[in-house]
Amino acid sequence: MRRMTAGDIVAATAGTMLSGSAETVICEIGTDSRAVNKGMLFIPLAGERFDGHDYIESALNKGAAAVLTHKDLDFKTDKCVIRVGDTLTALGDIARFYKNKYSVPTVAVTGSVGKTTTKDMIYAALASQKKTLKTMENYNNNIGLPKTLFNLNDEHELAVVEMGMNHFGEIDYLASIANPDIAVITNIGMSHIENLGSREGIFKAKTEITRGFTEKNTLIVNGDDDYLKTLKSGAPYKVVTYGISGCDVYAKNITDNGLKGIEFTAVADGAEYAVKVNVPGEHNVYNALAAICVSRELGLDIPKAIAGIENMTLTANRLEIEDINGVTVIKDYYNASPSSVRAALKILSTEKRRRKAAVLGDILEMGEYAKDAHYALGADVMNSGADFLITAGENAKYIADGARDGGMKNVKSFDTTDAAAEAVKREIKDGDVVLIKASHGMKFEKIYNAIRS
Repeated sequence: MRRMTAGDIVAATAGTMLSGSAETVICEIGTDSRAVNKGMLFIPLAGERFDGHDYIESALNKGAAAVLTHKDLDFKTDKCVIRVGDTLTALGDIARFYKNKYSVPTVAVTGSVGKTTTKDMIYAALASQKKTLKTMENYNNNIGLPKTLFNLNDEHELAVVEMGMNHFGEIDYLASIANPDIAVITNIGMSHIENLGSREGIFKAKTEITRGFTEKNTLIVNGDDDYLKTLKSGAPYKVVTYGISGCDVYAKNITDNGLKGIEFTAVADGAEYAVKVNVPGEHNVYNALAAICVSRELGLDIPKAIAGIENMTLTANRLEIEDINGVTVIKDYYNASPSSVRAALKILSTEKRRRKAAVLGDILEMGEYAKDAHYALGADVMNSGADFLITAGENAKYIADGARDGGMKNVKSFDTTDAAAEAVKREIKDGDVVLIKASHGMKFEKIYNAIRS
């Protein structure tokens, strides 16, 4: 990162210097007291189970150039200490200040499902031609986004960042920090519907990403989504749509190669491009189209962008396919929604020759919709041709109920992930194809580890 001074930090946060010099040089910013380096600004964050303020003195002793605080210190020091109203807010303020030092065209990605994979594809397309910064893993919240932006340096020509949320106002806040030139919304599903009340609420929350947009900005949306397609008319900024038909950039001649990926023809501005995605699932047609749209808006070479997509690397635990001791595992347990579970089951259905297992867990934050949404997935399990189903969790038992009511015989349901993992050990056989899918909070890495053991 570019060097800043303690004076810059004071200006960015409207803070107060309690001690030390405004000329103190800051060459790194961190929130983990265990990873303090010389020259770092340590920002102590207060959580439910920890408070970084307890480690301020330790951070200074380890060589931190400066620290922030929103509490009174219980020790004296002549080192650089800056008082702010709230350290978490200050983290965002500093990231906004730092981002404004750069004139790097920035792409922001949000959506109910697929935003991390879409971000990965956009990055692969852009990085094929330009030095590009991207959100690592899914650092997409009010802590992760600032940390991503602090990695900006003078070599970067483009940036692509991911924005997640589960309450109103969060996307608006993240957009105020990153100030994107282009935004992508992948879809409007049911993720976090417990907090947002309805798909209409989710739509409003996701479109907060355009709050600062003018005619100079571009919004790229899935034109096949019933909510997002309404943005095409009347918006005070440019709107570009992608989809299967009737969109600015669209796909045709789609060939599903099962676990090996998917191929299609992308049509943009009258030109046709052959696209190969080495990630399974027809939904990845949409993700690839989004990446093509972004490349098009930035004036990049489309064939080179498509070659980048073909060679992309996915963020871990999202539709990763791994062979373990003769068992093919489809790992997709970082997060889940009804639509992402259906998409994963559709991928499982492409396997025709081997025995198939679906191991599914709770989809969290579904509120009053939980029972019906989980039950409906039982039919999708049946349609996938799965030979047996194992579920874990209070709500996933309704998936099991739906599958049984549809006529599926080999179904086992457990209250906990640990119990389901033990069943997986007993049931999985050499040659099986196993889908592992649940919300992150279900800790389905235990299922994966049971297969590996």
